[in-house]
Amino acid sequence: MAGRESGRIKDAIQKRILDEDSRKRRQKKALEALEQDNFHEDPHADLVMSKKAPKFQEDNKNTSRKRKTRSAEYFKQRFRKNFLQLVEEDLNYNSNGPNYSTAQAPPSCYPERHFCAVCGFPSTYTCIPCGARYCSTKCLGTHLDTRCMKWTA
Repeated sequence: MAGRESGRIKDAIQKRILDEDSRKRRQKKALEALEQDNFHEDPHADLVMSKKAPKFQEDNKNTSRKRKTRSAEYFKQRFRKNFLQLVEEDLNYNSNGPNYSTAQAPPSCYPERHFCAVCGFPSTYTCIPCGARYCSTKCLGTHLDTRCMKWTA
């Protein structure tokens, strides 16, 4: 009787294994894509409700119309800046003093911490083809189905 072979090991043999430079390039590309996707204008920010739309809130106290004032939270959301804009503003404002670009810290005396690429919890395992970290078999399944290099071009 032949022994059963793990499907994960069989798939790992067929996949190509990347060197450290390729992994870093891929990681940098993924971070740039996240930065592009992360900040965008709210598509519903300028949405104006129609006067003909039904109003489901009842205001029994005061039926007179009040002018709606915008809170500070509205302006915080509307004029939000992305990370690169904040760094550039800090550099222009504090050009000779300490700023984000000139900040330095000594290397940590503790070992580097690794986090799961799927859920963000501390991880102990590494994907063989792409080097991404995962913490459990559930996260491994999610990674292999959606995030592993076998699906990227």
